[in-house]
Amino acid sequence: MTGFRRLAALMMAAFALFTMVTACATRQHSPVPVVPDDPASSFPAKVSLPGGQPVTLLQQPKRIVSLSPSATETLFALGAGDQVLAVDQHSTFPENAPRTELSGFTADAAAVASKDPDLVIAPDNATQLAQGLQVVDVPVLLTPAAASLDDAYQQIQAIGRATGHGNQANAMVQKMRADIAGIVASTPKPPQPMSYFHEVSPELHTATSQSFVGNVYSLFGMVNIADPAGGPFPQLSQEHVVQANPNLIFAADTKCCGVNAGAIAARPGWHTIDAVRRNQVVELDDDLASRWGPRVVEFVRSISRAVGKAQQG
Repeated sequence: MTGFRRLAALMMAAFALFTMVTACATRQHSPVPVVPDDPASSFPAKVSLPGGQPVTLLQQPKRIVSLSPSATETLFALGAGDQVLAVDQHSTFPENAPRTELSGFTADAAAVASKDPDLVIAPDNATQLAQGLQVVDVPVLLTPAAASLDDAYQQIQAIGRATGHGNQANAMVQKMRADIAGIVASTPKPPQPMSYFHEVSPELHTATSQSFVGNVYSLFGMVNIADPAGGPFPQLSQEHVVQANPNLIFAADTKCCGVNAGAIAARPGWHTIDAVRRNQVVELDDDLASRWGPRVVEFVRSISRAVGKAQQG
């Protein structure tokens, strides 16, 4: 009986340990619920981005004008869509965004003020617009072009705080970080770093590793053939691209300019490029490749698929 009791005790202890471990694992992997922000306690709020002037909001804005496509996507993803009364002509996503003829590059203060906004989000080069709106006490949050994923995360969180969706913004950034890390980790690593060319226009304007998209490509350890040209957005020559012979070509001018894999292959001398010969020309969604909102995860996924396919081919 002594041996039986000892065996029973060991089995009970093992079961208890298993239960504790299982409970811990369940708690660790259960999603943390997002507590909605309380506008009453979230405002007044002072919001700022690096290099910009802080914006003070006395209460949650209900009439927002967005003159930045990236900001528009962020607003709707955060659940602030019903607070948006107008967006610029380039804000093509989501489809139900209230598009107007306004532009973040040319809109004047009178045109924007006529919408009676209580918050305007615009590119950081719209300083004249911001100054004009300050005269009529309209707060303007200027958003610089992101140069890295960290910049994008900061902007999402700033827009969240400015609109009364700070908790949602923090949760979104946390999920984006996890999703991107998971995609990169699951992408097969090539024996040697792959080289690539990211085409922004048929005139061979491109983006180097100093740009936001270049920062995203660098997650996969890829070599940008445009980096020797310097600057974030140089223009390359036909000869440079052909001689660099990239393993992958990403065309981010399909929607705007009708460029596709066939058009690229038909360029003089381009049939000799490794990416063309191996059918590794990737037609990107122009918007995904030029914005730094929540959909950057889809852009990362597109690169992952291309890298995986190139290794199989």
